[in-house]
Amino acid sequence: MTTATLEDRERRRAWGFVAPALLWTLAFFVVPFLYMAAMSLWLRQGRDIVRVWNLDNYARFFTESALLKGLTNSLEITLTVTALSVLLAYPLAWIIAERVPKRWQRMALILAILPFWTSYVVRSYSWLLVLSKGGVINQALLGIGLISEPLEIASNRTATVIGFVHFFVMLLTLTIYSNLIQLSPNYRRAAADLGANGFQTFWHVVLPLTLPGIMTGAFLTFVLCIGDYITPQILGGNNELVLPQIIMLQIGRRADFPMAAALSIILMLAVTAAYLLCARWLKIERA
Repeated sequence: MTTATLEDRERRRAWGFVAPALLWTLAFFVVPFLYMAAMSLWLRQGRDIVRVWNLDNYARFFTESALLKGLTNSLEITLTVTALSVLLAYPLAWIIAERVPKRWQRMALILAILPFWTSYVVRSYSWLLVLSKGGVINQALLGIGLISEPLEIASNRTATVIGFVHFFVMLLTLTIYSNLIQLSPNYRRAAADLGANGFQTFWHVVLPLTLPGIMTGAFLTFVLCIGDYITPQILGGNNELVLPQIIMLQIGRRADFPMAAALSIILMLAVTAAYLLCARWLKIERA
């Protein structure tokens, strides 16, 4: 049997393994996405969807302040959550990787990801109870005399950010920890031999080498946060609508599927832009 024949056989076997995944992606992602993209170019007139090809839905997005504000709110909340999650997760991951004995690191990680074991909806409602005027935080602050009346920390952007950060800190901790434990101690020793102090070693050696983990976790946080509907709906109090909430309103109250499709495309473009920025930045850092 010739080498070319063997290569053809291996190629066919490879396609045989890949084909089911490709068909699944085609049937349940590519085709629905193309249909949604086409629908975003149609119009809703009365109770009917008219298949006329135009960009009116996109023009309406940029001309109606409420719709544009939804994207602005989504980006502001998502960027705030991502930044806070990174700042809180990195020290936690570093403590687990560097200060916790190896035999206890697995237990520490289990404790860190305990919030993942509960329902997403249950966590959101739990935070609503904790942050309410009669909740634990306000009652504790009133009890020690730091405040004279309950704080308004529920049903607003603050509550939404807190709920998101509580969840995504755990996700970022895992991605950063996985990078930290792969670092050889020889890097720190070499930096110390060259006269670097602890901060210089961290800033010029450890941090650049752990950027892939940071950016991976940050991008996952961005994607999951900007597309989330449940947490803003429960904790936000409908005071500041984010884009997923506006999309649901277009579907549930107005049955305006073309407008909802256009808003979904815009949301996907925002995620795509974030991915391109992260990928390019990581490529530069790795170089």
